[in-house]
Amino acid sequence: MKLKHTEDLTVYLEPTHHIDSDNPSIIEYAGRAVSGADTEIEKGIKIFYAVRDDITYDPYHIDLTAEKFKASVVLSKKSGYCVEKAVLLAACARALHIPSRLRFADVRNHLTTKQLMKIMGTNVFIYHGFTELLLNDRWIKATPTFNLSLCERFGVHPLEFDGIHDSIFHEFDMKGSRHMEYIHDHGSFADLPYEKLVAQMKQHYPSFFDSDAITPDRNFEEEAHTEHKKSL
Repeated sequence: MKLKHTEDLTVYLEPTHHIDSDNPSIIEYAGRAVSGADTEIEKGIKIFYAVRDDITYDPYHIDLTAEKFKASVVLSKKSGYCVEKAVLLAACARALHIPSRLRFADVRNHLTTKQLMKIMGTNVFIYHGFTELLLNDRWIKATPTFNLSLCERFGVHPLEFDGIHDSIFHEFDMKGSRHMEYIHDHGSFADLPYEKLVAQMKQHYPSFFDSDAITPDRNFEEEAHTEHKKSL
């Protein structure tokens, strides 16, 4: 989407409680990740891959308290699920003076693990989160959710990002099987719609947040790898 010249970008550059782009750890991490990059597109590409692969995808250990749902917290624990990783990417972009915002969509994920689907009670993921970066006067979708090692162990293509084209989940995995379908777009947000997100997650996945099955040692990547090997 081409940028409207009258659009005020201030809101997409300012730090917020959740997108805490002014946190020293975010500033240091973002600066180090884009070392050697000259243009905004190059910086956008580098920070995408840093967040994609430095932060392990973990849909099990989600802490919905407001203080834990911050970019600096995600960076410190080195793991997070899609929304947490999208928040971190947005914060890093703003720390680099690249306008960013969050976008959410409900998706049907055909490649979730059996254990996760059992706990959630569905393969529909509401409010799947990704980031939009303003690069070369265009809002570009960037989805840093699945880290490279998880993709390799799960048998799915890792999402690439060139700073020019949208990077959203592939429809199919490496074997040509259905992977992910976008079923409803919630639009873009300058900040995390925290209250709405938490309310929706608790409404749709009550057993997930009350389940004793989610133990501290539960590892999604190992679980995915085991199921993938059995399917070969």
